Amino acid sequence: MEIKKESQAESGGMATQAQLEAINAQAKGKLTAEQVYVFSLRLCDDQVDRDWERFDTRALPGLAKLFIGKTGIVDHRWSSDNQVARIFAAEVVQEDGVSYIKAWAYIRRGGQADEVIADIEAGIKKEVSVGCAMGRSICSVCGSEYGSCGHQKGESYDGQICCAVLQEPMDAYEFSFVAVPAQRGAGVIKGMNGGRCQLKELAEQFGAQAEYRALYQQAELGKLYEKELRDEVVRLCLSLDLGVEEPVLRSVAEKAGSEDLRKLKSALRQRMDQLTPFQTQLPCAAEKMDAVESGFLI
Repeated sequence: MEIKKESQAESGGMATQAQLEAINAQAKGKLTAEQVYVFSLRLCDDQVDRDWERFDTRALPGLAKLFIGKTGIVDHRWSSDNQVARIFAAEVVQEDGVSYIKAWAYIRRGGQADEVIADIEAGIKKEVSVGCAMGRSICSVCGSEYGSCGHQKGESYDGQICCAVLQEPMDAYEFSFVAVPAQRGAGVIKGMNGGRCQLKELAEQFGAQAEYRALYQQAELGKLYEKELRDEVVRLCLSLDLGVEEPVLRSVAEKAGSEDLRKLKSALRQRMDQLTPFQTQLPCAAEKMDAVESGFLI
């Protein structure tokens, strides 16, 4: 799951000795304080954004470590010509009840880089967007994998607004200078496509439309299978007369995963077979016939 979330860059200046050591850990050659420009960034936080998504607070420390050493580019164009900076340190900061990742990056002075530095100092290049990969997206209402339940982001359920909680950081790609502000509270801005890189667009970009269509068809079959599982579990529960109303049973089934539904269906089916064993009529008829004819045997 690829994610893009946005934040702001803060103006900086000359590196301290400790910062210079961290910078040189990223550089091939030894750089001096006069050769680099240092600035800090607020990358992403744990607050709900305009896409009704938020990073899990517990995921931020791991994500912060993944950003160390990652490059800074322009407009998410993954080209070496667009590389302008690199992150050399990152940590999680808590302020006013908000946890966010604060990072420090450096730019090598000289040439066109001086124009970028001047734009940062002038407040022109201020907003940045980060690209990363998260392993899970959880529904804030029920805790299920988002998309597997019936809850929709931005909708209210018993007074609770649903959002997708992003968990399990897998990778960090880059941060990028962008132009359009978006996220609330932290002054964060959104990148392209509302902050999420769409699989369909990636398939079109890399010529993998056939693979995308195959995956889409498999996903649709999976959805149909899950629906049939839920319907069968509800039907079996009603047949066993467990004393639970159908809306409650369907709500429970909606929250359960496919594997849990499969196991529950198997257990309910076994219970149903025990209570209502199936008997054929043919053996009974044969036994009755034998009993009648036996009276005429000599």
